Amino acid sequence: MIVEDLAKKVAGKDVSIVFTEGWDPRVMGAAVRLKKGNVVRPILLGEHEQVNACATENGFDITGIEVIAPSEYPDIDKMAVRMVELRRGRLDMEAARQALTQTNYFGTMLVEMGKADGLLGGATYSTADTVRPALQLVKTAPGQSLVSSAFLMEKGDDHCLMGDCAINRDPNPDELVEIAIQTAATARAFGIEPKVALLSYSSFGSATGHCVAKMSEAAIRLKRMPLDFDVDGEMQFDCAVSPEVAALKAPESKVAGHANTFIFPNLSSGNIGYKIAARLGGWEAIGPVLQGLNAPINDLSRGANEEEIYKMAVVTAAQKALGI
Repeated sequence: MIVEDLAKKVAGKDVSIVFTEGWDPRVMGAAVRLKKGNVVRPILLGEHEQVNACATENGFDITGIEVIAPSEYPDIDKMAVRMVELRRGRLDMEAARQALTQTNYFGTMLVEMGKADGLLGGATYSTADTVRPALQLVKTAPGQSLVSSAFLMEKGDDHCLMGDCAINRDPNPDELVEIAIQTAATARAFGIEPKVALLSYSSFGSATGHCVAKMSEAAIRLKRMPLDFDVDGEMQFDCAVSPEVAALKAPESKVAGHANTFIFPNLSSGNIGYKIAARLGGWEAIGPVLQGLNAPINDLSRGANEEEIYKMAVVTAAQKALGI
């Protein structure tokens, strides 16, 4: 499995990952496993009494795992000053100190100031509450204008990428182009040679509509670029994955019938699509992996279990250690 291979590659590299909900038993169980396997160096955020109570109640041995309570952090004033600088007049010291009582902002500042290599949150926070501090403080990577997401989907020896399923509600053609390029890069980082399909309810002009038009325009723009991967669209999902259907609808396409990287037209279709694949199709969804940020910061589904948190921590560490 891809994540198991990544775990072996990052083990022993001392990559530190901040967990914004260190008091959550799912998070703590994953952190204990990561520490025991020397995969990453976990940092649990939360008040000491709350974290210790969770460990006692659930029988976790957190010896050797760093626990940081924002209320007791000795450099909180220095952190607040830096936060005010980053927000460029949008908040004062009092507002910064108040924000830093929340572990999502505090943890993001640990990453921004180089005190941790990456962050994983969302076990109790919403996606917006994980992504917002990252956008405000860590910001996008050089050359990137937006943050998107992708899910790594696994079923036996089969793998594919789906994006954007968590961040951008209704991307325009320019944004779809960037999402496609980001997701293709993520696929390649996972060892998957991307064949990118821009999905719609139409295959190469068989139907019309706003959604069809923007996916077609994004495909045209991508094909004009000097890319080192195959991309095509707009196309229906069956055309993207079935060689038989592709032979009828797009016989000349290098992608149709063989796609492994799927770009959805909007957040609604992307979120529904990956969850149908997971719940009815038996695919495991690993993600969302955030793309385009200037540091490894990832979000969790609030329904994530310990195993899913473990895997996302591995992916987050790999983004730092292996440049994913």
